[in-house]
Amino acid sequence: MKSISISILIVLVLIFGAIMISNNKSNSNPNSDVEINVVVNNISVVDGKQIVEIRAKGGYQPRKSIAKAGIPTILRFNTNSTFDCSSFIRIPSLDISKALPQTGTTDVDIGVSQVGKLNGACGMGMYPFEVDFQN
Repeated sequence: MKSISISILIVLVLIFGAIMISNNKSNSNPNSDVEINVVVNNISVVDGKQIVEIRAKGGYQPRKSIAKAGIPTILRFNTNSTFDCSSFIRIPSLDISKALPQTGTTDVDIGVSQVGKLNGACGMGMYPFEVDFQN
């Protein structure tokens, strides 16, 4: 009986310690909610068109892409069992609202962009994404 009590106590201490470590990691960066990933590997040029690939599931990855201004551009959204609000995109400055399939690829031709930032989000506005067009 004594060994069972000790075992339960050890398990509880380990669980509590894991919870504390997890909370410290998630709170270690107070700006973690506004952190923006910059990935340049999601840009390719095919037949003179720049393709910006964005994964849509639980938000958008990468949240920030850097692309070249002055080139015809396609935003390519990839979904894979996406059932959340990131399966609907909105780009207000271009008057684009589009439902994405639960699984698949959707191309959105945005034409030739000038230097500046293009901001979009999910249908509810919870998950933003940005394409920064530079020279």
